[in-house]
Amino acid sequence: MAKVIKAQIKLHVPAGAANPAPPVGPALGQHGVNIMMFCKQFNDQTKNRDGLILPVVISVYEDRTFTFIIKSPPSSILLKRACNLAKASGTAGKEVIAKVTRKQLEEIAKQKMADINTADMNKAVKIMEGTARSMGIQVEG
Repeated sequence: MAKVIKAQIKLHVPAGAANPAPPVGPALGQHGVNIMMFCKQFNDQTKNRDGLILPVVISVYEDRTFTFIIKSPPSSILLKRACNLAKASGTAGKEVIAKVTRKQLEEIAKQKMADINTADMNKAVKIMEGTARSMGIQVEG
């Protein structure tokens, strides 16, 4: 018989650096999940992706067991990393703070392909272009 899902928790956790402090501890603690077990498993699976904030979807079952799915990092974080930026522009339509090439956008789109709602690479690149434009990053090529 299949397990009954009690709750689904969505968090953004730094890769390889999950700990029982907020936001992980309180979110899992209220559902009775073993927090240290989650932190250990998450850190083991993400130790090679240091520096990225990863979205994770945790399914908590009635017997207090859990499974989790690690998604790809948000497009904005990947774009900031490609342009070596600390943060995006506060006035995106008026000010250009960095430039990104089409080839860089294609690499980011390949990483995000499993989590975006298209199977076409050209449309995925268009989505990344829109994100870049809204951050004040100019697309070249």
